[in-house]
Amino acid sequence: MFRVNSQGKFNVPIGKYKNPKICDRQNLQAVSLVLQNAEIRHQDFSDWEKLIDDHTFIYFDPPYRPLNKTSNFTTYSQQAFNNDEQIRLRDFFQYAHQQGALLMLSNSDPKNQDIEDDFFEVAYHGYSIERVKAARSINSNSSKRQAINELLIMNY
Repeated sequence: MFRVNSQGKFNVPIGKYKNPKICDRQNLQAVSLVLQNAEIRHQDFSDWEKLIDDHTFIYFDPPYRPLNKTSNFTTYSQQAFNNDEQIRLRDFFQYAHQQGALLMLSNSDPKNQDIEDDFFEVAYHGYSIERVKAARSINSNSSKRQAINELLIMNY
């Protein structure tokens, strides 16, 4: 995983592993083979419009919409990913759907905190929305690290 904070600095914790396997030769070679046919670009998702067709699968993993005012981490870059950006991503999702691509998007489930929050149901009306349990181990308060619902939004 690679992400940066609002100052543009690398922001992924190392973790507390007793015996981390940093150099897994077999895995690195397998990944290298897979990446031989991959194209990696650093650009806005909307810049991919011309590359999408009915042979495309896209998994979207945007900065999650905050569940409450204290969980407002929406900056995996120097640009904020607020509700307007969530809707801009939805518009791109719809465009990719119209091109025949298979699509899956994950995000937080606001109903964990507010049962009345229909943001994603409204934004992705007509698409399949599934709730899945996800373990949370990133809360600063260890007693609050528990499984919560996340959303998987798909066009299939």
